[in-house]
Amino acid sequence: PLPAARALSRRGAIATSLAAPAGLLLAGGTCVARAEPADEPASLPVYFGCGCFWHVQHEFVELERSLLGRSDMDLTARAGYAGGTRTGNGKVCYHNVRGVADYGRLGHAEAVALRIPPSKLEDFARLYFSLFVTYNLPGGSVLERNDPQDQGPEYRSLLGLPGGVRSPLYPAVEAAAKGKMKLVEGKGDEPDTLLRRTVYVMDSDDFPFYPAEVYHQFHNDFQGPPYGKAYNQIRTRMAEAGTLKPTGCPEGPLF
Repeated sequence: PLPAARALSRRGAIATSLAAPAGLLLAGGTCVARAEPADEPASLPVYFGCGCFWHVQHEFVELERSLLGRSDMDLTARAGYAGGTRTGNGKVCYHNVRGVADYGRLGHAEAVALRIPPSKLEDFARLYFSLFVTYNLPGGSVLERNDPQDQGPEYRSLLGLPGGVRSPLYPAVEAAAKGKMKLVEGKGDEPDTLLRRTVYVMDSDDFPFYPAEVYHQFHNDFQGPPYGKAYNQIRTRMAEAGTLKPTGCPEGPLF
């Protein structure tokens, strides 16, 4: 098994508690230059999954701010679910005691979706691949998500864009990966990618993204210090403005 330096699982915690001025330094030491808000339309919907969606959303929020100059109310990063072949009457929900449209049972994984200018895909993909952590194990090292204690298909690594591997923008994903991970065309309902050094590339036209419940948005992760009240309050501000809407799923695992 992988080292459990951050052994508190997100699922377990729920059950028990019911950039620098000149640029942005990404995990792994990659630097993305700061940019002013782009004139290019943010016409490209994409999603990325790499373990728990809480920390992934925060990372992409920070890049939206630094690279695209977005304010809090302009942020598009949303936690949610993708990669499955089924829904529950059109719904995909987090684990809940009522068993309503459970995302794991429906074959989905946790992911974060956002809308970006097409020319920025490689920058966002580069951040995504920087989220994988090197673990030194007996016999060698392995590149994996930073929360391997959360295991199962729900935490598999995947990314989605219109057209998937046949998208004209797919070479930007390959360039960002730099051979670090094996990119495999996703067919839906894939197993966990733990210890497989694999990322499934989904055609988001065939495997769309389903936003997660309001309470999951702009949430602290349990892997480190809280992100701060200002970050958490984006959820409330967006809900009050009507830009963050209920999904029809239970708003909490015990509801």
